[in-house]
Formats: sequence, structure tokens, C-alpha cells
Amino acid sequence: MSVFRVALSGDFRKADGSPTFPDFDLAPLRAAPNVEMAYLEPANPVRAEQLEDFDALILLANRFDAGSVPRNGRLAVVARFGVGYDSVDVPSCTAGDVALAITPNGVRRPVAVSIITFILALTGKMIVKDRLARMGPPGFAARGEHMGVGLVGKTLGSLGVGNIGAEMFRLARPFDMKFIAHDPYADKAVAAELGIELVPLEELFSRADILCVNCPLTPDTHHIVNAQRLKLMKPTAYFINTARGPIVDQKALTRVLSEGKIAGAGLDVFEQEPTDPDDPLLKLDNIICAPHALCWTDQCFAGNGAADIAAVLAVMRGEVPRGVVNRDVLTKPGFRQKLETFRKRFG
Repeated sequence: MSVFRVALSGDFRKADGSPTFPDFDLAPLRAAPNVEMAYLEPANPVRAEQLEDFDALILLANRFDAGSVPRNGRLAVVARFGVGYDSVDVPSCTAGDVALAITPNGVRRPVAVSIITFILALTGKMIVKDRLARMGPPGFAARGEHMGVGLVGKTLGSLGVGNIGAEMFRLARPFDMKFIAHDPYADKAVAAELGIELVPLEELFSRADILCVNCPLTPDTHHIVNAQRLKLMKPTAYFINTARGPIVDQKALTRVLSEGKIAGAGLDVFEQEPTDPDDPLLKLDNIICAPHALCWTDQCFAGNGAADIAAVLAVMRGEVPRGVVNRDVLTKPGFRQKLETFRKRFG
């Protein structure tokens, strides 16, 4: 183990070999002493045999499951490019003495900005006004029929007050809105600092004028946004999801939108991705959609990449990286031994 070998999942390269996302700057990894980097061949999920000669994996969108953990025990860290980790089998990582690290600081501001984008586009009736402007005189004549909604005094609600949810509230402060949220794991000090009233789940749905999903997808949050809770929302309310599609019962959301039970929705994520072009949801004119990419900016991808590289190089030095999801692995003898070995060789 004279060098520390880092793999990048195959989806970081296009078919012609060029980088999928050039804003992911690999120069710090290439410049690091005693580091070798290599791209894996495309495979989804990643296969264990591809990783037998690597110490670290930087993972983009490919899945990492129980069959991805190499049996020789060399792999020490999977650095996920982003904050979501539902594509990774966390228990299998822990069982294999592999730390899973994510990049919360890389996506915190970009995702929060994308939520604000949806809020302003929905309440300002941006899509319909764009359409009216392109119609010429008839469109201008009809503009009074599509009045926007002001934000002062309205209630902004969040399902979740983690990194992204808290940042959303920070960015929304100048709008002079009321803030409410539901999160059984919320940091009460952060909520108090931001002026967020923590409320029961059903109350969140009934009071919010704009309700945003800012929680991870887990067995507990799968379809937590269901027909019963959507029916609690005001007919003037807007629903925004930039987290994960399966948190929402999409059929139930389609029904309330098509029946005018809520005013509209901004959706960056869906239960099925890519979406089916014939999905009834996509036929509605009171939604704004993005292909799970509204937060994708040069800064977002540069930040995610820098965080992943920092995590990988921390492990190489024998240190615990930031953003570890499976904290239990940190006390396992096998993982601790890997860090100690790296510290002696490269620290």
C-alpha cells in the first residue's frame, strides 16, 4: 500500500471520456502526493470487484449496495457527491468498515437558493406571465387576471430543519414571513435563533402558505406527504419539494393539484426519475418542474467536489472526515485500524 488509491464512479465521465461535470476540480487530488486516481468503468450499482484495489471511492449518482463492498476489506470511505444517500446501502458500508461521507456544506446554499427560486416563481406567477408576454397584445390584456401573491406576513413552513432547511429560512428573512417547521430532531437553539416555531406535523400542513420539503428520504419519511396531509393545506397554498421524490405520494399530490385543492407546486424531484413524459402530473399547468437539477450550478458542483476530496484526503491522513453518515463505523476496530494504517503511511 505505497500509494493511496482513489476511484471515481464511472458516471463522472461521458462516453467520449470527457468529464461529466467540468466544475468538479480534480486538481487538488491529482496534486496530492502518494495519491493515484482512476475512473471506474460504468456500472450501476458499482461492483465490488471494481473496488478491490482502492482505498476510497468518490460516488456520483450510481448506486452502492451490499454487492459493492469489496471482500478484501481495503476500501475505507465512500464520499458521496451530494447530501442525499438513499442510493447507498448504509448498513453494508458499516458492516464492511467503510465510512460514508456526504457533502452538506456543498449543497446547503445552492439547494436553499433553488427553493427561494421556486417560491418567487410560483407566487409571482412567473411561468404564466412569461407565456402572456409571448402572446403580444392579447397576453398583455389578460395580465390582470393573473395577479401574484405577496410574501409579507405569509407563513413559510418546512418539513425538516437541517442544514438546507435552516439555510432556506436564513435566505427568506428579508421577506418578512412567519416561519414554522416540523422536525423531531430539530436543534431548538437554531430554531430559536431563526425565529422558527416548531409545530406538530398536521399543523405544519394546515398553517403553511408555502410548504417546503427539507428532510432526507428514510423509511420513516417515505410518503410522509400523503393524501390525508395534503388535504389539510389551504387552497391558496403552494407545495415545494427539492429533497427526494418518494417522500411524497405523487398520485395524491397530482389529485390535489388537478382538483385545485392547493394553488400550485414546485417540483425538482419525482417518485420516478427520469419522469414518464405521459405522467398526468406533467400535464398540469399549476406546477413548475425541474429535472432534479435546479440547484446544479458551477458553485454547487465545485463545492461538492472540494468537500469530497477533503473527505478522501482526511481519511488518507488517518483522520475522521467531515459529514460521516454512519457514525457507528467510527468506533469499529476494523475502521479504526484502517485509519491508523493510513496515518502511519501518509499522515
